[in-house]
Amino acid sequence: MGTMCRMRNMPWAHVRIHNFLQHAYAIIAWTNSPAPPAQTHISAYPVFPMKEPDFNDPKTKQAMEHIRSILGFIGDDANREGLLDTPRRVIKAYYEHFCGYSMDPAEPLSRTFTEIEGYDQMVLLSGIEIQSHCEHHMVPFVGKAHVAYIPDGRVVGLSKLAKVVEIFCKRLQVQEKLTAQIAGAIQEHLKPRGVAVVVQARHYCMCYRGVHQPHAWTTTSKLTGVFLNNLATREEFLRLISITQTPSM
Repeated sequence: MGTMCRMRNMPWAHVRIHNFLQHAYAIIAWTNSPAPPAQTHISAYPVFPMKEPDFNDPKTKQAMEHIRSILGFIGDDANREGLLDTPRRVIKAYYEHFCGYSMDPAEPLSRTFTEIEGYDQMVLLSGIEIQSHCEHHMVPFVGKAHVAYIPDGRVVGLSKLAKVVEIFCKRLQVQEKLTAQIAGAIQEHLKPRGVAVVVQARHYCMCYRGVHQPHAWTTTSKLTGVFLNNLATREEFLRLISITQTPSM
């Protein structure tokens, strides 16, 4: 308790945290690439091209210094052997965790197939593993996503549905927004008769801090078209994904 009280009374530490977070966001969105060519269609989901981190770039060096400041703030010695390479590792991890900012969800949905023998029933991809980061605490939340749509004359490769989920997961998120973005992208670009998305996740920001509820699951859903307006279709979807059962993780 004494350590926490001393930390709260150090305004310089709060300044450093603020600066660190500013530069963490800068690394996520930062790019050295030229502006992309003009497009006739502007996606509702912004894309920020991002390269592998350049450790000679002044912005990267500055962000690494702020990570060193955080290490000192929590009471450790950033100069000890085990932490010497930690700032560099964190920057590389950020590139992996948040690479979704450099990906456009429209791209995996751009190639579709119409030779489907008139298939007009549900397409469901269930149990998609998700790993994302809470935008409030920048800690992980993990779980599963279930994605379904009813085609209107064309389908997309199954792996592309998982790719759309991954793109939005690799950004700072809240689960509600994540669920809506996945459904919105599929509805916008594939234009099916309806989309259904359910996400079930455990949030480390409430599992191992705060209220300390490690066994609590959060479930969110987004329905459009026939999934929203047709009870039988909605019930079929919920039955197929066994929504009443807690995920086994």
